[in-house]
Amino acid sequence: MTEFLLTSDIAEICDRLGDAAHDFAGKTVLLTGGRGFLGRYFMEVFAHLNAHVLKKPVTLVAADNLITAGKEGAQIAEYPHTQFIQHDVIQPLKWKGRLDYVIHAAGIASPFYYRAYPLETLEVAITGTRRMLELATSHKARFTFFSSSEIYGDPDPKHVPTPESYRGHVSCQGPRACYDESKRVGETLCYIFHGEHGTSTNTIRPFNVFGPGMQETDYRVLPNFANRIKAGLPLNVYGSGNQTRTFCYITDAMVGFLLVILRGVPGEAYNIGNPKPEISMVDLVQRIQTVSGNPVTYNIIEYPDSYPADEPNRRCPDIRKARLQLKFEPSVDLDEGLRRFLGWADGVYTGEQ
Repeated sequence: MTEFLLTSDIAEICDRLGDAAHDFAGKTVLLTGGRGFLGRYFMEVFAHLNAHVLKKPVTLVAADNLITAGKEGAQIAEYPHTQFIQHDVIQPLKWKGRLDYVIHAAGIASPFYYRAYPLETLEVAITGTRRMLELATSHKARFTFFSSSEIYGDPDPKHVPTPESYRGHVSCQGPRACYDESKRVGETLCYIFHGEHGTSTNTIRPFNVFGPGMQETDYRVLPNFANRIKAGLPLNVYGSGNQTRTFCYITDAMVGFLLVILRGVPGEAYNIGNPKPEISMVDLVQRIQTVSGNPVTYNIIEYPDSYPADEPNRRCPDIRKARLQLKFEPSVDLDEGLRRFLGWADGVYTGEQ
């Protein structure tokens, strides 16, 4: 286990997965984006399952081109039954032998990075998804695609909380389009492969997942805030500060992800997130102050040039489908999640600007 994740969180994920974890016994899993924020959790979870839970180990093959892995992703621990390959999923991947699950978590999810790499963002979600779907289909493996809540765009208030049936309100032109639209195309590819080839596909739409392991230079709101707190500086709130989000702590999210991978109804998409509380960014600052017990000041500023504006005003999931079909239920409230994340970040982040 590296310093970049909490050992207790990994154990909690595996414990909460319960009997479902045994479905992985003796299976082979291909994970793309293995050194990203979510990918590192998957790698540690499978290592923990092999060490403490499964009678017959799961074989994990993790792939990543390391384009946005950072120092956290570059440190690759060696575990039994785990293989890492440096590979760009835009290129075909030849694989011989057994393959039971393909988890396509490769992607450029940070707005800062997809503004810097717009074509790469498009290609990993479109060409990369097709490559992995073709591989899964040829091996009759279950396929899971990591999409995004961003596919909903800026939803009409009548559709907040937002169910999977909402079709989205997304621009095909603009600073966020490379991410939003490519994820929508990736979902379409899953739909086509399921319908045309009988591939067992699932799509996951994560909603604002956070926790230890987020890069300090990720440039999303909570790493930004934690960096400024470590530096002793006022927090910068972009835009009006009135935009609202819900936040899902990583242990809840990972349990939801794994339940979709193992038990999702083929062909279906699932929102995975925490539907409450939906709070504004200004309220989030106040919540951080309460949790930390220290005074926190903030400034309302314009979006920096490096960060794409035009962000959705609200983001809140309807998770009834995952609750009913997968028995998914978040259990870590926002305050507890912030305590864990901020405590970890205080020990790991440098506060360098």
